[in-house]
Amino acid sequence: MAQSRKAVVKKTKASPRGKKPATKAKAPSFSLPTAMGTVSLKELKGKKFVLYFYPKDDTSGCTKEACDFQKNLARFKKAGVTVIGVSKDGIESHGKFAKKYRLSFPLASDESLKAAKAFGVWIEKSLYGRKYMGMDRATFLIDGTGNILKSWRKVKVPGHVEDVLAAAKES
Repeated sequence: MAQSRKAVVKKTKASPRGKKPATKAKAPSFSLPTAMGTVSLKELKGKKFVLYFYPKDDTSGCTKEACDFQKNLARFKKAGVTVIGVSKDGIESHGKFAKKYRLSFPLASDESLKAAKAFGVWIEKSLYGRKYMGMDRATFLIDGTGNILKSWRKVKVPGHVEDVLAAAKES
């Protein structure tokens, strides 16, 4: 995997910028840096994978979700599925987060938000009446041809990883 700190995302007809890609649609093309190298739709061709977007490293919900994926990583591998986490945090933050919680799957950095916007997960949120832009907790199960088999939006962490694993085994 080539080392690059810059995120690259190509727009596709199936998911123009700002629109949510539909299940069975072609996943937007992406290339994102990780501490382990670069991950891209092109490099993952022929492999089924989970691409999950989360708001921030080392926060309670994001930590629980990442640890749940790590706890079930062997089961995902047995099902032939690679797991990749994505947030807007940088490589250094991801490295500290992965080390602290012993995460052995790639955490991709989308500091430019190109992939988040292409997947429709950079959304307007509201907290105590204040509106702001933030990352939607969302997961995409993508097949070896780059098609989205299933997507989960506005994810609630408890039980989510088990749902994703069940869907991965079915497909």
